[in-house]
Amino acid sequence: MSALYATDETPVTLERRNGPYGEVVLRQRGPHFEIIANGCFLMDTSDGRSERLLIDAALAALPADRARPSVLIGGLGVGFSLARAAAEPRWGRIAVVEREGAVIDWHREGPLAAVSGPALADPRTEIVQADLVAHVREGAGDGTYDALCLDIDNGPDWTVTEDNGGLYSPAGLAACRDRLTPGGVLAVWSAQPSPAFEDALRNAGFSEVRTEEIPVVRGVPDVVHLAGKRA
Repeated sequence: MSALYATDETPVTLERRNGPYGEVVLRQRGPHFEIIANGCFLMDTSDGRSERLLIDAALAALPADRARPSVLIGGLGVGFSLARAAAEPRWGRIAVVEREGAVIDWHREGPLAAVSGPALADPRTEIVQADLVAHVREGAGDGTYDALCLDIDNGPDWTVTEDNGGLYSPAGLAACRDRLTPGGVLAVWSAQPSPAFEDALRNAGFSEVRTEEIPVVRGVPDVVHLAGKRA
């Protein structure tokens, strides 16, 4: 990585790549890193509370007697969700689906390894380079999970690409439900609450639908939408 550092006001672009899903950019702003996809800010390393909540809330919602539950994390991002899962010994298999090869490279060989390095070395961790929407729908032969923790957009109402909208459609939510074990949990990160998405989860046959909030300094809170598959 270059010795050039950004000020708090001026981000420095470390790498820019174009791929089948558009442009993805890694920037540094002061001591923190940011990921931008198709001009849309996704996340940075400045906080991570809501990404950690995504994992913690899903685990807490699972039946207490569920031993070594498996989790599929949709979106590697800056690595906070993966790092949280790997830090919890109760999780069994940890699969991460990320479609951008650049993001995977930034974790394996770049500056984001500072966040995810120990988690990537964990024998429970598996990185799958694939489109999450297609992976969930097609199954890819990897069976079901006790928890799906999805964070690939700024929320159900604010997707990075148009194709991602299929994940939150009736068919997409049905596919998520089918990838869960009985009693399993779907957790979806969002930059803002979405009552319409809560209704969509109920209409898709999920139970115990609720939303947990993380307050932010300004504006509406980040949230995690939670829903269970009936046992």
